[in-house]
Amino acid sequence: MIVRSRGLAVEVPTGWDVRIGSTSLDEIGATRPLVHGANFGLPERRSEYGSGVVERMSTNNTFVSLVEFGAESVGTALFSGRGLPRRLDPESFHPNQLQRPLPGQAGLQLFFIEADRAFCLYVVLGRHANRARLVPTVDQLLSGITILPPGAP
Repeated sequence: MIVRSRGLAVEVPTGWDVRIGSTSLDEIGATRPLVHGANFGLPERRSEYGSGVVERMSTNNTFVSLVEFGAESVGTALFSGRGLPRRLDPESFHPNQLQRPLPGQAGLQLFFIEADRAFCLYVVLGRHANRARLVPTVDQLLSGITILPPGAP
């Protein structure tokens, strides 16, 4: 199954729940696209970076959030990375990289540009000790994401 919306497409791996939606309204009343994916059922109510989701994770769960930032972010130092990472290093995950630290969990946050669009990739693993086994499942999801240039159908 492929989920498509707002210039994003995701080939959904077996056992994953993937949704493409929008961020909350920003200070000028705009929203940005986002992708949420988890290897368990996503709750209907959740924030951009997983509040409402990560509290429900077991030690074998993963959560991925891909949040787009505005065009003004393209070309800035924070978004100097090129391209959505398709393969993550399990050793890059740490408990101190979580938006909201929860016991045993680990996270990773990366900023990048793809197709002239700025994104943040935020990944949470249900258990830091399971990272070598969990990260390849995240890589499978990442390999199925397509980002189209701004204005593409």
